[in-house]
Amino acid sequence: MRPIGFSTGSLALGDFRKALQMLEGSGAEAVELSALRTRELPALVAAADSLDLQQFRHVSVHAPSKFSPAEEGQVTDLLWKLVDRGWPIVAHPDTIHALPAWRDFGSWLWVENMDKRKPIGRSAKELGRIFEQLPEAGLCFDIAHARQFDPSMVEAYRILRLYQPRLRQVHVSEVSSTSRHIRLSYGAIHDFAEVASYLLPHIPVILESPVSEDELGLEMERAREALPEPSATSV
Repeated sequence: MRPIGFSTGSLALGDFRKALQMLEGSGAEAVELSALRTRELPALVAAADSLDLQQFRHVSVHAPSKFSPAEEGQVTDLLWKLVDRGWPIVAHPDTIHALPAWRDFGSWLWVENMDKRKPIGRSAKELGRIFEQLPEAGLCFDIAHARQFDPSMVEAYRILRLYQPRLRQVHVSEVSSTSRHIRLSYGAIHDFAEVASYLLPHIPVILESPVSEDELGLEMERAREALPEPSATSV
């Protein structure tokens, strides 16, 4: 069974300790430590040694989603401290300014496909241009971004067909028309299941749904319904 868990940012924006407390005893086996705002990254690095992450089979880190070229060197220096712990980095391609600094992360860098607001990284073709410049990078597939960009799920299908060998993690939620993450609806569950066979059973799932502590288990069950694991004959 693939590990399923949450982004700390979806549970307690800017407070990863509170989010980790919420996940205690929830059955979550995966976590993405969120530092979406640049100011959150130094605090995460400083706290890394003290975090109790024993329940998780999978740990990743989400890099800041916006920073200036002048801040980029400091951001990458701090991210290396987390990579040294064996935690891969998820990054938005539109945040990257100096490609060589990110190319050095090699396979520890996972590029996320973007929602319709962003200028790059939304389609298989746009991701291809990025992977040409970051040849060792993996893919963090945000299925909600793909659905928002193309509700037919054809683009999601193309991304997964072309880049399945790069797939390292899946983001799951629903994304509203205003690009806000929301809880999974039955419509999203149905649409996501159409491409679930391209997600190998070991690929971890990170939920970005904003839910309360009492709703953690239900949202993880919805994610399992949306992404049923393929049988051995269909892989």
